Amino acid sequence: MSDEPPTPPTSLSTEVVDALNNLSPNSLRDVARYAEELAEHKEREVRREEEPPEGELEERSDDLPDDVPTKATITIKEINDKRYYYWQWREGDKIKSKYKGPVNSGE
Repeated sequence: MSDEPPTPPTSLSTEVVDALNNLSPNSLRDVARYAEELAEHKEREVRREEEPPEGELEERSDDLPDDVPTKATITIKEINDKRYYYWQWREGDKIKSKYKGPVNSGE
């Protein structure tokens, strides 16, 4: 591993980069988790907007378990430095998840 800090993406503003550079390692990990969850949330919102109108039938995915609704999306969770796929959907005010499988290292 290099002693040099990583090069920030050019898409990040100077203010964001400066703020991140002033954080502790633990705070940076918290920011990384939050950013990943926020990105997944925003992606779900976009998919929800693209869903067919109420009443139209959706085709059920072949690998979607019977106890998982068709509106479920696949998310990736990192647990102990390993990444896993989960089906995730909303039931009222709660977000439900069901394990799907490990993320292949080649992806």
